Amino acid sequence: MSDLDIQTPTAFDPFAEANADNTGSGSKDYVHIRVQQRNGRKSLTTVQGLKKEFSYNKILKDLKKEFCCNGTVVQDPELGQVIQLQGDQRKNVSTFLVQAGIMKKEHIKIHGF
Repeated sequence: MSDLDIQTPTAFDPFAEANADNTGSGSKDYVHIRVQQRNGRKSLTTVQGLKKEFSYNKILKDLKKEFCCNGTVVQDPELGQVIQLQGDQRKNVSTFLVQAGIMKKEHIKIHGF
């Protein structure tokens, strides 16, 4: 009996990785692209976490022209400036930020359904 090693199951924390990302200063390095459902088939894409030295209005102007959609820059007290675009533009915005050289692909997180 003493030769057997008994392994007790440990609790699995599904949010351990998410909590680890939020604890350090590294969470500021990511650009988060999210989609929010409005009403019916309408949706809204938000881009947050861009560096402050970028001109949000110029990026928004290029995004609107590239994807033929409307958008705005919203000032949020907790998140800072957030770019909002009409429609589900997650993949488009991600490829645009990489091709324009604004962000690297590994620093972009895409959220949503």
